[in-house]
Amino acid sequence: MSQFSITVNGEAVELSVDGNTPLLWVLREQLRLLGTKFGCGMGLCGACTVHLDGSPIRSCSFPIQAAQGRQITTIEGLSDGDDLHPLQSSWLEFNVPQCGYCQSGQLMSAAALLANNPQPSDQEIDEAMSGNICRCGTYPRIRAAIRHTADNAVQQFDPKQTNESEPMEAQS
Repeated sequence: MSQFSITVNGEAVELSVDGNTPLLWVLREQLRLLGTKFGCGMGLCGACTVHLDGSPIRSCSFPIQAAQGRQITTIEGLSDGDDLHPLQSSWLEFNVPQCGYCQSGQLMSAAALLANNPQPSDQEIDEAMSGNICRCGTYPRIRAAIRHTADNAVQQFDPKQTNESEPMEAQS
């Protein structure tokens, strides 16, 4: 057993665990963060996706010793308290989940995509999400929810929309 310090969803955590233990099992078994799922155990399906310093990783094949001193975000940390992450709202609006098993990994990959590329093309969405497998085949709804989230983020900051609703001031 070795000692490790990591930050999970903004909270510092001290752990005593074998350094080769996959991060997934630390999250699920020691920290009881059960939103991250076990899928294939080889990093191929994406069900176990979490963020490590903002980048998506497969936690089932990532040893805890490599996470020492780093920031980890799980699906539980994606939202801000009771406020859903915009992607989570879109997921509900587009009725994305079917069985739901892969959805936490899908959301974490999508969040990393939009954080690095706020206006991805459909091809870029497909490429970024290609490592996340959905047995139910909800890929069209996943893409639509990501597209909707990206488009709404742009509308929030679109100066044309703001100017249209505000009266113009006369210039002197």
